[in-house]
Amino acid sequence: MLNRRRNDRNTSSHETSLIARGTVIRGDLRFSGALHLDGRIEGSVLGEGDDAMFTLSEHGQVHGEIHVPQAVINGHVTGDVFVSVRLELAPHARIDGDLRYHTLEMAAGAQVNGRISRQAGDAPRELPAPDAELDEAMPA
Repeated sequence: MLNRRRNDRNTSSHETSLIARGTVIRGDLRFSGALHLDGRIEGSVLGEGDDAMFTLSEHGQVHGEIHVPQAVINGHVTGDVFVSVRLELAPHARIDGDLRYHTLEMAAGAQVNGRISRQAGDAPRELPAPDAELDEAMPA
């Protein structure tokens, strides 16, 4: 009983870092797992790993670029945002910069003051060539 592990999952990818309201970080920030920002970052934010998740609260601010696989933004970003998997813009989100995403969910009230473009994903699917026998059998 004493040797039982409290948590059987891999905690390295599920740990959350919190930057509290009133905290200012000047410089680039790299993280893995999850990052919740209530304060301000003056520099770039880079999420490392496919499961990196960035959450910007309505009080949070980023003055720099954001490069993450997944994000929920509800605060103010001054800079370009690159989200390779999924981006959710909550009602108080304001982005002053260009936005590139793969999948986007945007709530009423969210603002993007810049260009919005979808990142290319998988190659477009092509329909199979019509069967020659079917073309001959069906009159035009």
